[in-house]
Amino acid sequence: MADPYATLGVERSASEADIKKAYRKLAKELHPDRNQDNPKAAERFAQVTQAYDLLTDNDKRARYDRGEIDGDGNPAMPFGYGGPGSQGGFRASEFGGETVDIGDIFEGLFGGGAGKRGGGGFTGGFGGFGGFGRKQAAAKGANVAYKLAVSLPDAARLAPQRITLGDGKTIDLKLPAGVETGTQMRLAGKGEEGPGGAGDAIVTIDIQPHRYFARAGDDIRLDLPITLSEAVLGAQVRVPTPDGPVMLTVPKGSSSGKVLRLKGRGFHRKDKTRGDLLVTLMIDLPADDAALTEFVQGWQEHDKGNPRGRMDV
Repeated sequence: MADPYATLGVERSASEADIKKAYRKLAKELHPDRNQDNPKAAERFAQVTQAYDLLTDNDKRARYDRGEIDGDGNPAMPFGYGGPGSQGGFRASEFGGETVDIGDIFEGLFGGGAGKRGGGGFTGGFGGFGGFGRKQAAAKGANVAYKLAVSLPDAARLAPQRITLGDGKTIDLKLPAGVETGTQMRLAGKGEEGPGGAGDAIVTIDIQPHRYFARAGDDIRLDLPITLSEAVLGAQVRVPTPDGPVMLTVPKGSSSGKVLRLKGRGFHRKDKTRGDLLVTLMIDLPADDAALTEFVQGWQEHDKGNPRGRMDV
């Protein structure tokens, strides 16, 4: 029931940063791994850790400062009793002019002396009753946030990603199906160290814009330049995809804006299906081509169509 402030060697007005600094120093000195032949050091290490747990819990620290709980986190005055003259954790009180020991009342109720019964009864005064006196698990270290930039093709094909953690170690991550910007991945035990173990690393995915691919839900869009001859005569052309180039058939007589679909070349979905690559054909005309200009001028005599007719112009 030692004063946790005294245990850590800090003032009652100490900040959380001061408390953490004091704990780290003592924990390093007293850690069992460094004091295998000194059992007292292990006992002191446990006391320091318990004091740290209490003082870094804002609620418990406030309750301790108000005198509601002791240094072990147990109620200082159960049911409003305690203080000088207490017996077995209870103060003798007056009932109808007769002095009665509150400890005897609970002894009768639970069939045994307070502080002697285990298995959910009274232990150590109030330990085990209503949760009083139950030792709290040591706090884990803080989580650490990371942001991982991923290229669009890598995200689409779920390519493994390598990330370097704060301690300099690298880890290869497997992207999940359905990944998108803002997706978070948790790496257990890769955060800051703490008395109860290390916290986690939280990795947030940020899919980067691409110079010719664009995401559209689970699909990917691509504007594909083709020549006039490829559009008029039809052709087999190489098309980039997140998985590598493939051959695509451009139908004869294709116009700019025609969309061709390559199935299964988009993003992986959680249901194990995959989106498509939507290829929009864009006819790329050469500038200042004399032969093409002469051809078109001659073609105008035969070109009687109005491609804007359906737009009422």
